Amino acid sequence: MNPHTKLISYLSLLLGTTITISSNHWMMAWTGLEINTLAIIPLISKSHHPRAIEATIKYFLVQATASTLMLFSSMTNAWFTGQWDITQLTHPTSCLLLTAAIAMKLGLVPFHFWFPEVLQGSPMATALLLATMMKFPPITILFMTSHTLNPLLLTSMAIASAALGGWMGLNQTQIRKILAFSSISHLGWMAIIIIYSPKLTLLTFYLYSLMTITTFLTLNTTKTLKLSTMMTSWAKTPMLNATLMLTLLSLAGLPPLTGFLPKWLIIQELTKQEMTVMATIITMLSLLGLFFYLRLAYHSTITLPPNPMNHMKQWHIHKPTTPQIAIFTSLSTLLLPLSPMILTTT
Repeated sequence: MNPHTKLISYLSLLLGTTITISSNHWMMAWTGLEINTLAIIPLISKSHHPRAIEATIKYFLVQATASTLMLFSSMTNAWFTGQWDITQLTHPTSCLLLTAAIAMKLGLVPFHFWFPEVLQGSPMATALLLATMMKFPPITILFMTSHTLNPLLLTSMAIASAALGGWMGLNQTQIRKILAFSSISHLGWMAIIIIYSPKLTLLTFYLYSLMTITTFLTLNTTKTLKLSTMMTSWAKTPMLNATLMLTLLSLAGLPPLTGFLPKWLIIQELTKQEMTVMATIITMLSLLGLFFYLRLAYHSTITLPPNPMNHMKQWHIHKPTTPQIAIFTSLSTLLLPLSPMILTTT
């Protein structure tokens, strides 16, 4: 890919995200989302592989539909209330349409169908952007409109996302698809709490992004795309694979790792809101996710592959681990003791 094209795409992504998260008017938020969509398309399709082209078309159609729904929602609200301010979304139909549009943008159930396929068809670096940065503007819009959204609808979508993200990830062998279903499952945790504690949703998103960035960077370094290649990548970088195991367990939400913090706080907040049943259900559903994270962790470090045929070991990588991976891995695993400080800053 031409370096100038890549630079323009990345700058447009930053511009679109900045416009959306800093706007109060619906038209400006919509403009930022459209810039984001158009900027990521060359990055998805740059390999010119049929799967990448298919992923690009799927992504474009879904995002265009979601943007149209969002625009229709804001125009309906403006028609009935005369308000174009994002925080003044009060019309019930507009709220339902906006929830559907944002769910489509994020990949929440039942609008999740595009996300695993698009992630699988994208290069690793683009998949990282799709799983983290591209979700930030829609989450921000949800954050600003959280006080007017329908609690029953959001809770139902959240439970369905946690369930489907767990179930569908169980039989996958492609790493990017497993991480896509992991993302859907985490979005369920964010959606269930956004009405009651919007700041907690943002904290969950930040920590999820931190752990996902670490996982993607590590997998990109070892050039791992499937479970079968993950089973032999221990020979390349033994130490990096050991830290990958910790990051995956952190994504699963096991104490005493960073990923335990958001789940613990969400369960606590749901219990305060007298939603103990929902807290119990979503906690039980997270066990499904724990299974496939444990499977990934097991393949990455603990097991040696059973090879009936002759198998060539992969070359050991002698280049040192980049400082970025070292910093992100430390943050992804060791932030739990700092939770009182994190809570006071949010």
